[in-house]
Amino acid sequence: MSAAESATAIHRNQVDLLDFIDWSGVECLNQSSSHPLPNALKQGYREDEGLNLESDADEQLLIYIPFTQVIKLHSIVVMGSEEDGPKTVKLFANREHMGFSNVSDFPPSDTAVLSQDNLKGKPVVVKYVKFQNVRSLTIFIEDNQSGSEITKVQKIALHGSTVETTDMKGLKKIEDH
Repeated sequence: MSAAESATAIHRNQVDLLDFIDWSGVECLNQSSSHPLPNALKQGYREDEGLNLESDADEQLLIYIPFTQVIKLHSIVVMGSEEDGPKTVKLFANREHMGFSNVSDFPPSDTAVLSQDNLKGKPVVVKYVKFQNVRSLTIFIEDNQSGSEITKVQKIALHGSTVETTDMKGLKKIEDH
C-alpha cells in the first residue's frame, strides 16, 4: 500500500484540497526560478521525483496558498530528501501578506518538525481546531534537515474537507404576493 493510499484509508472523509486552491493568488518567496512552487504543489508535477521546489538565497521558503472556498485542514504532506528536505514547518491559517521580515511576529497556528517518515509521505496531522475556517494557508519552511543553504521540497499535499457555506448571491428574494 502506498503512502497516499494509507493516508486516504485513514481519513475517508478527507480529500486532497488541490482542486480548491486559488492558483491566481499562490505565492512563494525565496523560490529558485528554475525550481518553482508548482513543481511541488501541482498535480502531475509533484508526483515526478525529478521535479522539486528549491529555495534560492538561503534555506527558508514562505508559501502562501489561498483557497477558492473555506476549507477545514486535517493534515499536510511535505516530502523531501533526508538531507535537503524541510525540517521545521510552521503553518498559519488566514494570515495574509506575510514576509520574512514579519513571519516571526505572529504565533503559528501549528508547528511541525518533520521526521524521516514525514519526508517519505507520512501526513502531519494538524491541530484540527485551529484550521476549521481556513480561507488561506501560509507555510513557512524555517530550515532543513542538514542545515544546508538549499531546501528541496518534492511534494506538498493538503488534506481536509470543504466547509459547506450558503451562497447568499445565489438565493432569490421571495416576493410577497
